[in-house]
Amino acid sequence: MIPVPNPEDYDVSIENGFLPTLPPLESLPDSYYEPWEYIVKNLQGLILSKRLREVVDTLPVLSTDRLFGEPQWRRAYCALSFITHAYIWGGNKPAERVPPPITIPYLETCAHLELPSVATFAGVCLWNWKPIFNAEPIDTLANLDIIDTFTGSLDEKWFYLVSVAIEAKGGPLVPLMLHAIENANRGNRAAVTQSLRVFAERLDDIGNILVRMYDDCDPHVFYHRIRPFLAGSKNMADAGLPNGVIFDDGGPMNKQRYVQFSGGSNAQSSLIQFFDLVLSVEHRPTGQKKDFDVKTEERKPKAPEPNFIHDMRKYMPGPHGRFLQRVAEIANIREFVQQHSYDRELTVAFDACLAMLSALRDKHIQLVSRYIIVKSHQAKKDASANKDNTKNAKKVNLAHRPKTESNGKADDKEKQSLKGTGGSSLIPFLRQARDETGQPAIDAWTRRLLAKQSGAKVDDNDDRGEIKCQGLSGVWRVDDTHGGGLCLH
Repeated sequence: MIPVPNPEDYDVSIENGFLPTLPPLESLPDSYYEPWEYIVKNLQGLILSKRLREVVDTLPVLSTDRLFGEPQWRRAYCALSFITHAYIWGGNKPAERVPPPITIPYLETCAHLELPSVATFAGVCLWNWKPIFNAEPIDTLANLDIIDTFTGSLDEKWFYLVSVAIEAKGGPLVPLMLHAIENANRGNRAAVTQSLRVFAERLDDIGNILVRMYDDCDPHVFYHRIRPFLAGSKNMADAGLPNGVIFDDGGPMNKQRYVQFSGGSNAQSSLIQFFDLVLSVEHRPTGQKKDFDVKTEERKPKAPEPNFIHDMRKYMPGPHGRFLQRVAEIANIREFVQQHSYDRELTVAFDACLAMLSALRDKHIQLVSRYIIVKSHQAKKDASANKDNTKNAKKVNLAHRPKTESNGKADDKEKQSLKGTGGSSLIPFLRQARDETGQPAIDAWTRRLLAKQSGAKVDDNDDRGEIKCQGLSGVWRVDDTHGGGLCLH
């Protein structure tokens, strides 16, 4: 029997989950790092004045030797991530080269934290918050504020704050479900049932926090002003980064190499992946169906295939990723419930957790539809209208446009083409993740009910046709060939 891991051995807080126990540093205490902090605190002015790049180019190369303790390393990562993304996306054209004054300390900081050199969920959410009142709990939007933003807008703060509040609300579920695993090992059905009931209720609370996104984050501001800064360097050719970005370390130019990373994504939340693991929810590559044995109706054993969600663990702080791996090794609750399926209270509690997690993903899909799908269609229509209104524009007879290959198969290729900043095929991925959430249900009726409910939540027309993402960094098209997630929570 593999022992249950101690969360604190993996930088996971007993109180706050994957958020740090103590609030993150708002600035580095050593004045040596004032050049970084000055840029971050004046980021909006430097972007608006188009002076950010010239200021960054003339920075001294600061050593990371004067960073002491994980809070300081995390603050350095957050500051350098915001500067890096503002440098890349904050001009008239994206910059494909990040200069040595940022590259050298950024790569050292990322190596220390075991993170890629890109703004991840950890950088913009987990380590980028502060309480308004220190004596009050942080699991509510009424007591949270954000340290750094790209735009300085309330909308951007709210976008991050909703994610932070979800992490805080879900934090106590980590020790709760680890105790449930221990109680399953002991055969304590009553204790496991009680833990599952608390889990289901807290998932419902998290869903209520998620829909608060509508309160203070305007879809137009998010889509056109915030989202472009969160973009990664992967699959961004149409945005002006066909090869990715170069982190110039000052070495010979012929040895500099392009790198490509996904942008910040909801799938980089260790908490959401923890929920999946403890409930034995399995995710497959987008478009791949579950493999069943016809006679037994059980899933055929099959080697796990890499998919976007698993790939996103590379974008989590190293200890958090290792913690999830340990949880995957000891997860036993579904097996325990299945062995005691005669216990109606136990099976109902387990299936209720799956239903609440599936409902949470439904709410996320609705958010995506409003903040991404609808806005992308509007941007496309606006671009088309502007083109039609241009003087001397070339007239096109749509009735006699050239035929596409195989009676419209090319159009099918473009269908469902939007991606999130994490490089995700939005609606196909999110629908499949939701549908997979209900599959471990113990009761056959519950499985049928969840499957039936999942088929009627989102209009198929939401994700049809060619869609281009439009923002400050340019206009680009993204296809449906790379599985994914979304930075929106």
